[in-house]
Amino acid sequence: MSHYLYLVRHGEQQDAEHGMPDGPLSGRGRRQAELIAHRLSGVPFSGAWHSPLRRAEETAQVFSELMPALQPEPSALLFDCVPSGPSPDMPHAFESWFHSVTEAQIEAGRAQMADAVSEWFSPGRGERHELLITHNFVIAWFVRHVFDAPEWRWLGVNQANCGLTIIRVRSAKPPVLVAHNDLAHLPVELRTGLPEQQPV
Repeated sequence: MSHYLYLVRHGEQQDAEHGMPDGPLSGRGRRQAELIAHRLSGVPFSGAWHSPLRRAEETAQVFSELMPALQPEPSALLFDCVPSGPSPDMPHAFESWFHSVTEAQIEAGRAQMADAVSEWFSPGRGERHELLITHNFVIAWFVRHVFDAPEWRWLGVNQANCGLTIIRVRSAKPPVLVAHNDLAHLPVELRTGLPEQQPV
């Protein structure tokens, strides 16, 4: 039987452009969360988890308001992190990105993602649908894992605020990327959080 992971990046954070480490959703971020919650309201979720950071927690609260039976739980495995560091096969263009990242942060992120993959990529009996509300780099790492790509390849894999990524975990075959950064539920003016403007 299939195990589906619905990965949602949190809604836009208030004052995100000022480099705040955490904070509440902006008005636009709450609207993004409402639209993705409405889109997924018919999915028979068997469980839901969110990053402990406030922007992810508030996104999860919007889901709970629309689906009272769904009670997302905080998980440190979904915390924002840097999943890996520079490697010899990584393009030089990415090297400057790591200048302010410490070895301790990289090691913590690598260990966290190993545990997260072990937790959610394990096939089980019966069909399952699980919601994970988390951060850009975590989703990028999960997508990298699906393709068994080099560790550095999460870099440049970007998700918009409240974009939807779906992964199907199978028992006897590799996982499948069903959808990545699907924004069909968001009008153009609500497509935020990407390094480049989304085309219409």
